[in-house]
Amino acid sequence: MKNKNRNLTLFILPALLFYAIFTLAPAFGGIWYSFTNWNGLNPNYELIGFRNYELLLKDKNFINSIWFTMRFVGIMVVLQNVIALFLALLIETRIKTKTMFRTLVFMPNMISMIIGGFMWMFIFTRALPYIANALNIAALNISWIGDPTFSFIAIIIVSLWGGVGYLMIIYMAALQGVAKNLKEAAMIDGANAWQVFRNITIPSIMPAITIGIFVTLNNSFKVFDVVYSLTGGGPGRSTQVIALNIFEEAYSMNNRFGYASAKSLILFLIIFVITLIQLGIMRRKEIN
Repeated sequence: MKNKNRNLTLFILPALLFYAIFTLAPAFGGIWYSFTNWNGLNPNYELIGFRNYELLLKDKNFINSIWFTMRFVGIMVVLQNVIALFLALLIETRIKTKTMFRTLVFMPNMISMIIGGFMWMFIFTRALPYIANALNIAALNISWIGDPTFSFIAIIIVSLWGGVGYLMIIYMAALQGVAKNLKEAAMIDGANAWQVFRNITIPSIMPAITIGIFVTLNNSFKVFDVVYSLTGGGPGRSTQVIALNIFEEAYSMNNRFGYASAKSLILFLIIFVITLIQLGIMRRKEIN
């Protein structure tokens, strides 16, 4: 037993060292720098205590970015999981075309979302207005990037395009594990398709739903590339997410790495608390 544990430890040691050096060490370093006035360049800096955290309470741009991110997360958690589950159910019923549709839906995950964002920028600013003018469709001829309302919708569309495929694969794998004899027995007893789905399928795939919501929560809170490439946080700061606000604080505008580190720690705590609550609630609903 001891040899087995030693061998397993040796196998995971390279990955553990990599994780400790490139993830844990910077994370703890960020906590330290959040209590300093470091600008990211000067080797000399001062400890300033909780002054960065006091500034956060007065930073309207950061607070607005939190509320915007919360709204984005709430919509993404619902839409992304519902659409992914719907597509998984739909594609699972296909026989000959299952592989083709699964590949098509998953394909955006193989593209960097920075590139995807610029692709969709062209679609929203050039292709859709051209189609709208050619076909005289007024509904498409709107300011997708310049109007705060439509720019938010554009971010949602691109985020769903890039993230639904991954969750769909998770749900498809879970659906394949649902006991067919339970569904057949329920249908023999007179249950319709909706009753079978609600009372048998959903409880059976609840662990996958827990994973899906967990993944969506984490990815949505940390969203950066889609917003950066599509709107840059604009117009103005109306679509600025937390990660973009931190990026601007550290690199683009003020070079206040200490203050940006404090913001990063706040983001971590928000994700940590909400994730714990989500996992606690979802675990109770899973079938033991």
